[in-house]
Amino acid sequence: MEILRVEHLSKIYGKGENRVKALDDVSFSVEKGQFVAIIGPSGSGKSTLLHILGGVDRPTSGKVFVDGCDVYAQNEEQLAIFRRRQVGLIYQFYNLIPVLNVTENITLPVLMDGRQVNPERLSELLATLKLNGREHHLPNELSGGQQQRVSIGRALINAPAVVLADEPTGNLDSQNSREIVELLKASNRKYRQTLIVITHDESIALTADRILAIEDGRITRDEVIRP
Repeated sequence: MEILRVEHLSKIYGKGENRVKALDDVSFSVEKGQFVAIIGPSGSGKSTLLHILGGVDRPTSGKVFVDGCDVYAQNEEQLAIFRRRQVGLIYQFYNLIPVLNVTENITLPVLMDGRQVNPERLSELLATLKLNGREHHLPNELSGGQQQRVSIGRALINAPAVVLADEPTGNLDSQNSREIVELLKASNRKYRQTLIVITHDESIALTADRILAIEDGRITRDEVIRP
């Protein structure tokens, strides 16, 4: 079942001599539950693509469909709701709110919608992320690995259709990196969530179901590792 479709996506920044084509006629689709690694050199367009998939940056042309929804046919209010509910964004820098504790940071997307937090869902996430006993800690009381787990919990709390991670282990040591990757893969399997990860780490890419390579804004390789 298709969960994501990208059609002829292009993104241009600047004008005249400063004109940069970050994405150039990119098209692909992703099946529900697939783990896709996006690789490529710095400046290849990887992060731009991820931001457009997540509704953070608008394309210059082309379309993005997530679970049948034409993302950029929505108005700004609808797009904000889409970002909170349909996609989970995880960055290299944790982007936690420093005055909120672990539970508050994780549940923020739900509370921003004025909805009730599902206590069973929260409890399950805290256990899966090995954050039990840290619920009331502030970000500065946590290790880097624990802070990244909180950011993962925040991305997963709404059970999004697609989880997008931009170099999620880039700030971590090798042990924490392995643990974070295993947590993402476990969530991918347990909830059949679609996972798209940007990485420079070949060992992470090789654990994916599929690898997309991007260079100069174009897909240069689309390889299925595990059908």
